[in-house]
Amino acid sequence: MKKIALFLVMIFTSAICFVGCGNTNDNKIRLNEVTHSIFYAPLYIAINEGFFKDEGLEIELTNGNGSDSVMTAVLSGHADIGLAGPETAIYTARQGDNTPKVFGQLTNCDGSFLVSRVDEPNFEITDLEGKEVLAGRQGGMPAMTLQYALHLAGLEAGVDYTLNLEYSFGMMVGAFESNQGDYCTIFEPTASDYEAAGKGYIVASIGELGGNVPYTGFIATQDFLTKKSEQAEKFLKAVFKGYQFLETESMDNIIDALLPSFPDSSRDSIQRSVESYKAINAWSSSPVLNENDYNHLQEIIRFAGELEGSVDFSKVVDNSIAQKVANELKL
Repeated sequence: MKKIALFLVMIFTSAICFVGCGNTNDNKIRLNEVTHSIFYAPLYIAINEGFFKDEGLEIELTNGNGSDSVMTAVLSGHADIGLAGPETAIYTARQGDNTPKVFGQLTNCDGSFLVSRVDEPNFEITDLEGKEVLAGRQGGMPAMTLQYALHLAGLEAGVDYTLNLEYSFGMMVGAFESNQGDYCTIFEPTASDYEAAGKGYIVASIGELGGNVPYTGFIATQDFLTKKSEQAEKFLKAVFKGYQFLETESMDNIIDALLPSFPDSSRDSIQRSVESYKAINAWSSSPVLNENDYNHLQEIIRFAGELEGSVDFSKVVDNSIAQKVANELKL
C-alpha cells in the first residue's frame, strides 16, 4: 500500500504541475496507452482503417509505458483519454472524490503470455513450483492476475515460487533476456517475436488462467465526459467498429490493418498474436463494463494485498456512453 500511496502522490503532484495543458481542438483526441500491443487491436484497426476519421476525430496516440503514467497524463491534462487497467482508477478513487471514470471496456482478460527459457510442450501450471517469474511491478494487473491464478492452482507466492516484482513494465523483457528469472509474462506481438527469434517459448496464457476480468478500459475525467460527451461517444463507436472488423474480416485484411502500427513485426507474428487473443476471447464484445466482472477485479486486487475493502462501481465506472454505443452498433 505504501507503493500505491507513493504512486498517487506522484499523480496528483504532476497534475498540479501541468494545469493549463488542456486540449482546445474539439476534433483531436489525445490518447495515452499503457503499452503498445496487439492486445489493443480494435484501437489500431480503427486508426488505420479510418474509423476515427469517419467520425470526424483525429487521434494523437502516445505511449505511457505503465498505468501510473497514463493516469498522470489524464489527471494533468496531457491526455484526454487513457487506455489502462481500471485498477488505476480504483486506486485513485481511494484518495478522493475527483475520480476519473472508466467509460468503456476494451479487453476481457489478462493479455500477457507466460514465456519460458526452454521448450515445454507439455507445460502444466504446477511446473512453476520452485521457479522465479518476472511479472511486472507490484500493484499492476499482470502480476496480480498471475498471483491469483496460481493461488487457484494451489501455488502460493514466496512459498512455492518466486514472483519477481522488481522490474517496471518497460524493463521486464530486457531483464529476462539478461538471464533474470525462469519465466516472464509478455504481451503480443513481443511474445511471438521473442519466440520467433529463438529467445524463449510461449507456454501458457495468463488470461486463460485468470478468467474474465475487465482488464483494460478507456478512462477520462468527469469534466471531459461532461463537456465532450459527443466526442467520447464517437471515440468508442470508432473503436468498436474496429472490433467488428476483427470479427468479420479475413485474416489477411486484419494483418493489413495492423501492420502500420507494428511495422517491425512479421505478418506471421501478427497472425499468431491475433489468433492467440481470439482463442482466449480477449476482446470485449461490448464497451459496457459488467459490475460482476468489476467485483471480481477487486477480489484479485484484494488478494494481492493492494486494496482494503471495496470501491463502489458507480464511483469508478460510467456506462452511459458505452450503452449508447452498444445500442447503436447492436453489440
